[in-house]
Amino acid sequence: MSQKGSISIHTENIFPIIKKWLYSDKDIFIRELISNGCDAVNKHKKLISLGEIAGDKEEDYKINVYIDKEKSALIFEDNGIGMTEEEVQKYINQVAFSGAEDFFNKYKDKMNEENDIIGHFGLGFYSSFMVSKKVQIDTLSYKEDAKPVRWVSEGGTEYEISDSDTRNTRGTTITLFLDDDSKEFVEEYTVRNIIDKYCSFLPVNIYLDTIKEENSEEAKNENEETKTEENEVKEITPINDTHPLWLKSPKDCTDEEYKEFYRKVFKTFDEPLFWIHLNVDYPFNLKGILYFPKLNNEFELIEGKVKLYNNQVFVADNIKEVIPEFLLLLKGVIDCPDLPLNVSRSFLQNDRDVSKISKHIVKKVADKLKSLAKNERESYEKFWDDIQVFIKFGCLKDEGFYDKVKDSILFKTINSEYITLKDYLEKCKEKHENKIFYVSDEDQQSQYIKLFKDYDLDAVILDSTIDNHFISFVEFKNQPVRFNRIDADLSDVLKDNKDESNKEGKEEIENLFKESVGERVKTYSVESLKSEDTSAIILVSEESRRMAEMKSQFAGMDFGMNFEEEKTLVINDNSPIVKKLLSLKDKDDKKDDISLICNQIVDIALLANKELEPSELDDFIKRNNKLMNMVISL
Repeated sequence: MSQKGSISIHTENIFPIIKKWLYSDKDIFIRELISNGCDAVNKHKKLISLGEIAGDKEEDYKINVYIDKEKSALIFEDNGIGMTEEEVQKYINQVAFSGAEDFFNKYKDKMNEENDIIGHFGLGFYSSFMVSKKVQIDTLSYKEDAKPVRWVSEGGTEYEISDSDTRNTRGTTITLFLDDDSKEFVEEYTVRNIIDKYCSFLPVNIYLDTIKEENSEEAKNENEETKTEENEVKEITPINDTHPLWLKSPKDCTDEEYKEFYRKVFKTFDEPLFWIHLNVDYPFNLKGILYFPKLNNEFELIEGKVKLYNNQVFVADNIKEVIPEFLLLLKGVIDCPDLPLNVSRSFLQNDRDVSKISKHIVKKVADKLKSLAKNERESYEKFWDDIQVFIKFGCLKDEGFYDKVKDSILFKTINSEYITLKDYLEKCKEKHENKIFYVSDEDQQSQYIKLFKDYDLDAVILDSTIDNHFISFVEFKNQPVRFNRIDADLSDVLKDNKDESNKEGKEEIENLFKESVGERVKTYSVESLKSEDTSAIILVSEESRRMAEMKSQFAGMDFGMNFEEEKTLVINDNSPIVKKLLSLKDKDDKKDDISLICNQIVDIALLANKELEPSELDDFIKRNNKLMNMVISL
């Protein structure tokens, strides 16, 4: 047997759920009620523009928020469209019946695609019961012969409608009598901060005032000015900015306006490096400004903040569905009325349009970087040290982003020049094709940098924590290109300097060191380095070093293999010290001295490469003391 019917929803059952669980943050009721007031104003302005009613769209529209500490009440007042008794029954008494949707559907044939009405679900008003034991609405419709109406509810499901004796002008007043556990919302500082958080860019002026206990009616009517003790007139100004910078055309914005907006929104005295102004009308409506902040160090990356707005109403910070994770390192504002928000406006629904918006934002960021690299290269190079970690992180997170910006990625060289990967490979291909030498620590690897400069070679500086991952990624995307640290295999560098005629002498030097140093170093090589000051250097295989670093990152895991760094001792036969050692090799009384000095040379080479192990350092100190005693005894 089949049966059809309608699901029954009992308000006495669903209302406690709405009251407790509809919104993730308790303070969000202020956003919702102010947004409703803004909608009421926008509806009235829209009717004027459509010719449905007479009036002036430029009249003094406003939303007043009053704090009444004596009554533990919050009052929200607008001079928007207002409601008739019939509309109160329709929009207030029916949960989830959206007045905004109803209005839009009624006039959609006369309206263009732009919809600046905020509400969608008809639930925002009910957020007031999250903090209130009693809610009162006093409203007067814009319609001729309309009568003021009062709606009162205590607890939610029971209500009373009667004539209102407080509204004599068009608009709506909502009074919340707060629960005992919500008294924090009668503190002006608290309310002001909440309005600043959610409503600081709403398109209708918002005023905040506290009702004076001794003369509340007079205080309520002081919308525009208040008198000081000296009887001077002090103007009350709106606490929001109705025309945020992102709504202006980029060509009409000055650099100083962008900087001032940045300082204002993020409450900082710093200046951004540069910015991207998003201004899209098709295929979706998207506006905003993304700033590249100046970082003092790479650990500040977590401090980025991108604020998401919907029709100038704040939704949330750092929503990853819209703003890809790597772009959250930036600071900025995004306003997209087309976002498919859920009922609380706190989380995005899964929607293909969201993905399109996200990809478009990534494209605009990539386009800006490419434009700077191509047209403002000098400025771009100055920015590079501050933005490189962000760009590299973005490449690792989004290969599509890498494909867009790969030709704009710069590498700083040991000669303080900025060069692209392509240019570096072209410049060095005759000396070491498809191989990129890099420095991870300029101080620690200074000896190797000097060696490179002696041979007129170049290397890039990759000294941030993200670079280990980034070079592996670049190698994967640019095979067969390989990165080698500057202390890795230098056979390409040194091969042209091998003197085959002195092969026998090189073998003698190698054997001399092997006898003295033994297993401390696995591999030996004798080369003729240009600098006589360097007796020896240590080279570490790039592959073995990476494997050893990987093992250290996964400490405690057994890979079934012994990942040790493969070290090669390169001995310089041009060094006067090495030559002297070679000349003494056949003197039996000098063998101990030769062993002492050979090991000291190895220790110095190891120190230039990285720190010695504790046991090695102890031996080094002992040998050093012995050498000094030998000098003293001369």
